[in-house]
Amino acid sequence: MEKLPFTDLGLSPELLKAVAHAGYEIASPIQSAAIPVLLAGRDVIGQSQTGSGKTAAYALPAIEKVDPTLRAPQVLVLCPTRELAVQVAEDVARFAAFKRGVHELPIYGGSSYERQFRGLRAGAQIIIGTPGRIMDHLERKSLSLDKVKMVVLDEADRMLDMGFREDMETILGKAPEGRQTVLFSATLPPAIKRMITKFTRDPATVKIESVQQTTPAIEQSYYEVQRRSKLEVLCRVIDLLDLKYGIIFCATKMMVDELTEHLIARGFVADKLHGDISQAGRERVMRRLKERKMEFLVATDVAARGLDVDDLEVVFNYDLPQDMDDYVHRIGRTGRAGRTGRAITFAEGREVWKLQHLMRHTKGRIQREVVPTLELLEERRGSALFDKVRTTLEAGKFKKYDGFVDRLLDAGHTPTDIASALFSLLDNETPKVVAIPEDRPAPARREHPKYIAQQPRDTKGPRSASREERHAKQDRPQQREVPRERPRKTEPMAGRSHEAGMVRLGMNAGSDREVRPADVVGFLLNETALPREALGAIRVEERMTYFDVSEECARDLVLALRGMRFKGRKLVVGPADATQR
Repeated sequence: MEKLPFTDLGLSPELLKAVAHAGYEIASPIQSAAIPVLLAGRDVIGQSQTGSGKTAAYALPAIEKVDPTLRAPQVLVLCPTRELAVQVAEDVARFAAFKRGVHELPIYGGSSYERQFRGLRAGAQIIIGTPGRIMDHLERKSLSLDKVKMVVLDEADRMLDMGFREDMETILGKAPEGRQTVLFSATLPPAIKRMITKFTRDPATVKIESVQQTTPAIEQSYYEVQRRSKLEVLCRVIDLLDLKYGIIFCATKMMVDELTEHLIARGFVADKLHGDISQAGRERVMRRLKERKMEFLVATDVAARGLDVDDLEVVFNYDLPQDMDDYVHRIGRTGRAGRTGRAITFAEGREVWKLQHLMRHTKGRIQREVVPTLELLEERRGSALFDKVRTTLEAGKFKKYDGFVDRLLDAGHTPTDIASALFSLLDNETPKVVAIPEDRPAPARREHPKYIAQQPRDTKGPRSASREERHAKQDRPQQREVPRERPRKTEPMAGRSHEAGMVRLGMNAGSDREVRPADVVGFLLNETALPREALGAIRVEERMTYFDVSEECARDLVLALRGMRFKGRKLVVGPADATQR
């Protein structure tokens, strides 16, 4: 697809000035195709992957359509996560810098209601938010869509996966019929296609290269390495390739914490991002990353969503993601804006077989690499040191220490020994290469109750009764046994959580609303400040969903969910034994 200069896209001088100030001259393919169509007023369906520049593709036309004299919401942008909402709001602010009277407002869970109320009362024209919090403001009558000219659904397929379909349809239904509808999605599943048919008018389709065509710009490789050796191999690879700026993805919060501590101890400038980090902390970390005040960010998938950094050297998959699309989203954070990128994955055992499926999915090649030995690393570092000293000598830009050299020669030391001693001192300045035993025992792994709860039920016969259940049956011998077809009213979900330190909550949405465990996880993590590790087992029944949370988070979670909507229903959340009555 053709790339055009921004000056050829029909943008106003104020926006062209903002674009130039941001350092952009040539529009990306999605921007070149979408901006003129959106400026003409047509609905647009855009298919693009992470890092294609789709935010500017809809943000620039949206800013052009805002009437600065009208102090009311005129553009609404829906995003799946608060991180993406914040990022989009930052981009809109940058592009609207020279448009006087145009103001944006991010609205998302976990942020102060009062700040959002003030922004809405002040007349912000461009509202960027998550579906749950937008629905909340609509019900409170603090947000009106009467003057909205454009509605944008960013990463619509991701919002669909997170269970926001009914909220998306409700919001679109409340917007004026004559508004412009813009939908960006990496894929177009049937539910998205039905929304396109229902809520758009003769939309123009803009599609850029698929994943198969965009991933070759990223050099992908993997190392087969056992978990207990990952840290050492990570440090060796970083030093061998002289990498200084990237993201390292881990599967759990605990692994993020441990790895960050190890990297800092080895002399790296590292920081972390996961579900336990407050919103203020997240913003601080993301600001440090963008300003290159750190070398490596260690993060989980959920926490890193919405990060938009153009010049990352490398993305490490310290742990493989569970989903193939998550792998593509991860590595898509490097190799952006025409640059080459590097993605390095650590795998062990059956994970190597999983990489074969990834290669078929992305139509790309993931090259197997040999774990660098200490000898190779020392040779590489020695060569780098030699080149550094030779360059300094050839440039002649160094301070003379003839007096010190003469004194050492007078003391009987040879020139070769003096030079070798100096090389040794220089070599010891790098504290990152700290050998650790590679045969140390791997940390014990605890099975998370969430995965226990989601294992398929045994349909071959009844499960073995626990000791408590056998005693209970003895206490009520005349009571008939509950049939297996109706297990949902039995003991496990009525009392406390079976896991120490956890309590069980229930909410009034179940399989009748097409609720899945993945929907609950996405909703709770992205619409509240709940840490990922505070969420336990999840069980979906016909009209109710039960989930375990840590005791210290339960009260705040119930308060945070008060009045929210999920799957088109206003939530009622409380202790499981109370909600069953």
